[in-house]
Amino acid sequence: MLTDAESQFLKDLLHAPSPSGFERPVQNVVREYARSFGAEVRTDWHGNVIVVVNPGGSPRIMLAGHCDQIGLLVKHVDDRGFLWVHAIGGWDPQVLIGQAVQVWTRQGPISGVIARKPIHLLSPEERKVVPEIKNLWVDIAVRDGEEARSLVEIGDPITVQLGFRPLRNNLVCGPAMDNKVGVWTVITAARRVAEGNPQAAVYAVSTVQEEIGLRGVQTSAFQIDPQLGIVVDVTHATDCPTVEESQFGRVKVGQGPVLYRGPNVNPVVLERLQQQAGASGIPTQLNGLAVPASNDAAQLQLSRGGVATGLVCIPNRYMHSPVEVVSLDDLDHAATLIAKFCLSVTPVCDFTP
Repeated sequence: MLTDAESQFLKDLLHAPSPSGFERPVQNVVREYARSFGAEVRTDWHGNVIVVVNPGGSPRIMLAGHCDQIGLLVKHVDDRGFLWVHAIGGWDPQVLIGQAVQVWTRQGPISGVIARKPIHLLSPEERKVVPEIKNLWVDIAVRDGEEARSLVEIGDPITVQLGFRPLRNNLVCGPAMDNKVGVWTVITAARRVAEGNPQAAVYAVSTVQEEIGLRGVQTSAFQIDPQLGIVVDVTHATDCPTVEESQFGRVKVGQGPVLYRGPNVNPVVLERLQQQAGASGIPTQLNGLAVPASNDAAQLQLSRGGVATGLVCIPNRYMHSPVEVVSLDDLDHAATLIAKFCLSVTPVCDFTP
C-alpha cells in the first residue's frame, strides 16, 4: 500500500512533461521529493538527477529508471497555423489520431488536437492507408500562421494530454507510465533504504534520453562508477488479446514485478533478488531475455569495467500509447524488493558469476 506521500509523488510525476531532451519539469519533481527524505541530490549537465543515500558506503549500487517519455517536436508551422511534427521516440501513428495534446512553449502549455479528415470525406482508398507521422498535424485553434508563430517556436515539444485514470483492481492508466513508474520505483526504493541501516551506497538515478538511444544511463553510470546496478523499466504484459505468451513470456499485470534472466543479467544479482522476494513474501514473475535489453540495462552492464546488473520490470499493457495500464501493487512490490536487496548488500558480498 502506497503512503500518501508516495501516491502524491506518482501523481506529480505523471502530470509533469518529459519528452526526451525536455525532461526538466519531471526532474524538478524528483529533486523536490528526494530532498524531502534527506537524500543528497545532484543534477549533471546531461540532466540526470542522482539521488544518493549513504554515499560513504560500499559497494556502490546504482538504481536506474529513465524519466523521459515519447512525444513530438514542432518542425514546421504552416501559413494556416497548423503544426507539423516529428516523433520523439517510437510512436504508432494510429494511436495519435483523435488525441488531445499539449504544446510546451516557453510561455506555458497550449492545448491542441490531432485528428484527420472525417470518415465521411475519406475515399475508399484513403480508408485503407495506414497514416504516418508526416501525415499528421496539430491544430491549436489559431486564426493563421502569424498567430501560431507568435505562440509556438520550432523545436517546442508536444505530449498527449498528461495525467492518469484509476481503474478497477488497483490498476491505473495514462501516458508515460513508460517510464515514470520506473523513476517512482527507484526513488521510492532509495527512500525506503534511507529508513533502514544500509552498508552499501545507493545511487538512485532518474536518467534522461533513454527513448532516443539509452543516453543518460551512459553518462550517469560513468560518473558514479557502480559495482552493482538495477534497472527498472516497464515490460510488455501478455495478459491481453493478440500478444503471444509463447513469444513474449507469461507476464500479468498485478502479479508482481518481472525479474529477467539472461545474458544482460548478473546471475548472482538475480539470485539475491529472488531470495529477498521469497523471504519477504513479495510476488515476482520470471521472464527470459536472450539478447541485451532494449532499455538502460544494456548500457549499464557495459559501463567502465562492467557492472553486475539486475533488471526489474513493471508489467505494462499497451506500451507507447496514451492508455498504458499498470498496477500500483506491482510498483509497491518492486520498490520494496529493491530496497530489501540494497539493505542486504554488504562490503564482503561477491557478485562474481
